[in-house]
Amino acid sequence: MSEKCPISKVSPRAGANSGVGYATTQVLVTHPNHHTIMGCRDVEKGQKALSEVQSTDPKGTVSLLQLDVEDDASITKAVDSVTQQFNRIDVLVSNAGTAAPGTSGRTQLNQIFSINVFGAMLVSEAFIPLLLKSDRPYLIQVSSGLGSMTQATDPQSPYYAAPWDEYRMSKAALNMMTVQMHKRLQSRGVRVFAFCPGLVRSNLRGEGEAAVSAQGRAGDPLESGRGVLGIVLGERDDEAGRFINKDSQLAW
Repeated sequence: MSEKCPISKVSPRAGANSGVGYATTQVLVTHPNHHTIMGCRDVEKGQKALSEVQSTDPKGTVSLLQLDVEDDASITKAVDSVTQQFNRIDVLVSNAGTAAPGTSGRTQLNQIFSINVFGAMLVSEAFIPLLLKSDRPYLIQVSSGLGSMTQATDPQSPYYAAPWDEYRMSKAALNMMTVQMHKRLQSRGVRVFAFCPGLVRSNLRGEGEAAVSAQGRAGDPLESGRGVLGIVLGERDDEAGRFINKDSQLAW
């Protein structure tokens, strides 16, 4: 592998085998000189997704990594594996996320925060040493406009009346984590972003068609994947440390 080949890692749940993670992988591998590592909790599903991506004759290369953001041993093993194979990563796309469909109460809160906040933070912290070995490192936290305090308190905003209180709380926490990581890492050259993919098809809400499509309102996740690619290619460097979508900046 060329030393100039950007190594991107897409992490799971909703994982690199579906939704935003899978679409981001599809987009990244269309660009030459990229190697994308698909982080997937379920190896069988991950292998199926990997085979599908490879069947498209990608310009870049792609591989699979088992990673469960709720399992510390899995995180450690994943970091060790990437260290041994590549000794660095150039981009970490942290898209771990769930709305914990079918649960309620403390169980729902525990699952949402375990994955969306604790898992995202622990995985990011674990991979930061490998990011720091890159000449142009990027750390991209996949967030949501539902986590914006500004949008949540503006009666004119389309996000104002949206439900999903627990999920919104978790994304607000993720946004604060992004701000703190940016302040800590910017002097070391790491460009940190909170990225909102928008309402796109995803297993985040459940696996039935109505949930995946958000009752037909969800868009194409490839659009969000292209937004991530724009960050990776340096097109949004002047917005590092900000909350953005594929088109513009968002209010925290």
